[in-house]
Amino acid sequence: MKILLLEDDYLYKISIKEFLEELDFEVDDFDNGDEALDAIYENRYNLLLLDIRVPGIDGFTLIEDIRKEAINTPVIILTSLTDMSNLSKGYELGCNDYLKKPFDLIELRYRIDQLIKNKCFTSDENIIILNDNFAFDIQKNILYKEQKPIDLTQKESEVISFLIQNRGFYISIESLHENIWDNKDIQYADIRMCIKRIRGKTDKNFIITKRFVGYKIDK
Repeated sequence: MKILLLEDDYLYKISIKEFLEELDFEVDDFDNGDEALDAIYENRYNLLLLDIRVPGIDGFTLIEDIRKEAINTPVIILTSLTDMSNLSKGYELGCNDYLKKPFDLIELRYRIDQLIKNKCFTSDENIIILNDNFAFDIQKNILYKEQKPIDLTQKESEVISFLIQNRGFYISIESLHENIWDNKDIQYADIRMCIKRIRGKTDKNFIITKRFVGYKIDK
């Protein structure tokens, strides 16, 4: 997932960039609105993180410009502006979310995850490319191998979707029980069997296991 970050506070920008890169996001950072706008026209981003008060054109003008050009990339505004007129203006111009400074970086990750869950991305951007010719459509919950759909049960699709949303991180069996099975009265052996069935339909290394830690899907 490729992210553009526009932030003129150097230390703030670097902390956000390093945090997101640790989560395996690709981040292009800018401190000038004109340079950021040029980059948006020259590249394809999955998400824009925009400060408002920056050198060059401000964040509001940038959003207005790209929306006029039918660039519908999701936007999260990062700002210390808190009055209702500024919040309303951002939404009217086409931003998807606000994050008020100062904020915890973990909250930023949750906001990004929520954008994914709310299916803000365009159809092409719904496709997550994985290793070994696998791809997953996060909107339709369909797993493909070499562009052919794999027949999965609903629970198998939900497990894959949850691991992909947290790809690169180990997810404990307790977390799967809570988030996929809603803490229902099932045995952990049933969850392990679900993982085994997914591997049988994909590849033994499609889901990686770390003993006593959990499961993960890498990029």
